[in-house]
Amino acid sequence: MNKPLRGKRSPLASVGLHVTLLTAAVIAVFPPLWLLVTSFKPKNDAFTTGLVSNFTFANYRHVVADTQFLTWFGNSVVVVGVTTVLGVFVAATTGYAVSRFRFPGMRPLMWLLLITQMFPVAVLIVPLYNLMASLGLLNQPAGLVITYLTIAVPFCAWMMKGFFDTIPVEIDEAGRVDGLNPFGTFWRLVLPLARPGLAVTGFYTFVTAWAEVAYASAFMTGEENLTLAGGLQTFVNQYLNDWGSMTAAAVIIAVPAALVFAFAQRHLVAGLTAGTTKG
Repeated sequence: MNKPLRGKRSPLASVGLHVTLLTAAVIAVFPPLWLLVTSFKPKNDAFTTGLVSNFTFANYRHVVADTQFLTWFGNSVVVVGVTTVLGVFVAATTGYAVSRFRFPGMRPLMWLLLITQMFPVAVLIVPLYNLMASLGLLNQPAGLVITYLTIAVPFCAWMMKGFFDTIPVEIDEAGRVDGLNPFGTFWRLVLPLARPGLAVTGFYTFVTAWAEVAYASAFMTGEENLTLAGGLQTFVNQYLNDWGSMTAAAVIIAVPAALVFAFAQRHLVAGLTAGTTKG
């Protein structure tokens, strides 16, 4: 009597699995695809359910030429660039320190980094606003940089610790034998081996700062000071409903994130796997 092979799916189960995956893919792809389609429609056709009948670049021209979009873009590039560089450096050095050294307060520090991830934006925005106001950092890019670092660094430090745990300690010992100090060992020997983890950290920090809305809207006022997240809200609010410009601006904003993902994606799987299996 032939027994069915263990783990082999029946035809009905295979069809059900493929239908489920196809449905999930359509659900995931439909919103950005419809956003792209709407951005090429005339403003009067923004709410129509059909595809583009009168293809136009007017929404993109209006966003770039008639608004302060380029100013918002520049503000975002400065904030995100500084946040990403500082976030990667602080998270990497913190993760390396708690992975390699034992010092008083190390465990409370790691618990503190973990606990900070438990609080939602709605709870933190008021105390952070008061703190930034007392330091004179409202309407200043530095205020957003500090705020975004408080979001990204704790998670990234935990992830980098898990990644550094996978790198043999013998490499550090070899560096000390060659006369390198701890930072020299970290910078010259260990960090080059941590590129996948650094790619994940950089990508997460970039996305955190690039796509964040609540803090950017609360801490920055005046159109010349807004970042892209705050600038988008000027297209659709209680006084204006310019969905054509809104979708065009959103498409432009998505391009840098897609480019960063394409650049970092070859390291993302390895970095995420290493950071989670040993963390």
